Amino acid sequence: MIADHFPPAGIRLNTPRLQLRMPSDEDLSQLADAAVAGVHDPERMPFSVPWTDQPPDRVARAVVQHNWATMAAWTPERWTFNAVVAYEGTVIGVQDLTARDFGVARQVTTGSWLTRRYQGRGIGTEMRAAVLHLAFAELGAEAAVSGVLEATAASHGVARRLGYRPDGTDLVAIRGERVR
Repeated sequence: MIADHFPPAGIRLNTPRLQLRMPSDEDLSQLADAAVAGVHDPERMPFSVPWTDQPPDRVARAVVQHNWATMAAWTPERWTFNAVVAYEGTVIGVQDLTARDFGVARQVTTGSWLTRRYQGRGIGTEMRAAVLHLAFAELGAEAAVSGVLEATAASHGVARRLGYRPDGTDLVAIRGERVR
């Protein structure tokens, strides 16, 4: 079993509606399909890296490659639990939990996306709460951070519901425009 050699592959986070787990190749195929189905209104970019601004075949391939690369780069000093989110047996998005020098810093960062069909149902909050529980209750984290673009109301709502507080502002260029 792969988890014997790569223990993160055996992690399963179960909530009332969801399961979060490291992706299998079949999961990655479903995840790529979920991304191609649409993650956001094409007129608005909710990500600091506009990875969805590509043709569908490149979006799908990039999703698979990103997840493979993330799993391959895992070390005790720098890791990302890039969990696929399964709802009623279907992969509908991703929720990650990342740390650098966790043994000393005790801090994690989170990021996520959810295919549009499943947005607005509280799933984003539920999946973020699952990885935060892992971080704080199981791993002993002391802090969690997450970047949210100013114009992404849904992401701000998830952050508020889960107790995140604003602690700084950054300006980035997205699609050639300055975004807070």
